[in-house]
Amino acid sequence: MRVLRWGLALLLLGGFLWLVDARAVLEVLRRAEAGWLMLAAGLLVAQTAVSALRWRLVAARLGQRIAMGHALREYFLAQAVNLALPGGVAGDAARAVRARAEVGLERAGMAVVLERAAGQVALVAATGVAVAAVTLAPGGMAVPQVVLAALALVLLSVGAALVVLSRMAGRRAALARWRQGVRVALLAREVRGRQAALSLGTVALNLAAFWACAAAVGVWLPLGAALVVLPLVLFAMLVPLTVGGWGLREGAAVALFPLAGASGAEGFAASAAFGAVFTLTALGGLLLQLRPLRAA
Repeated sequence: MRVLRWGLALLLLGGFLWLVDARAVLEVLRRAEAGWLMLAAGLLVAQTAVSALRWRLVAARLGQRIAMGHALREYFLAQAVNLALPGGVAGDAARAVRARAEVGLERAGMAVVLERAAGQVALVAATGVAVAAVTLAPGGMAVPQVVLAALALVLLSVGAALVVLSRMAGRRAALARWRQGVRVALLAREVRGRQAALSLGTVALNLAAFWACAAAVGVWLPLGAALVVLPLVLFAMLVPLTVGGWGLREGAAVALFPLAGASGAEGFAASAAFGAVFTLTALGGLLLQLRPLRAA
């Protein structure tokens, strides 16, 4: 499966490069401005730091103390593993296993899963609001019906899954513990505001980094277009068919960037630049592993 996923990523990248003209993509990338790429790297580092803060908050609500330095080291390590291995979750699984000493594997795993889920829910919610706003606004962007249908299906599926799991929790002790974990760590009155701010903050930083990568290759996305196109491209990274979302993300960019007035080649170049910067920041974050760990 690892070989197949690496092969699929390369096949998709090659296929979309051929579709949009590889020479056009290389010409766009050749003109990329280093300043914008450095800004994107800084935004992605900030996004990782905010994600680590969210993990600390979730873990603390579940009775697990994690020092900020340790949380940041572990988050960068998990990102690097997720980008290197197929599936995109191996790093998070390892993060839970490595943090199990204080509260046990189930509670540590719950903290990791709920933290990641909070970020994905925020991305889905922000995308849904942005798509509704630009679709309903007079003279707004013409979002293809297939995209609207796919987004509606995702929203309905998430809602249905939450309802089913909530009802099953009344009959299964393990699910009841997870439901209680959601209530305590994410929905409690004293914490939900901070959780919303942290999750929306990670979404905003991720989108800003992608926007900066697009600007680096000469694509200036209006705010409305950026809030619709970029999240939809990032959704492609969640499909666990390739490694690090490569190929799928570029294909989504080729298909969706023309909605914002850019070419498919420019979309491919912006997505490839984002993937490269994301990979470099994750690998650069591994340098934290060389520093001695301090107590909270």
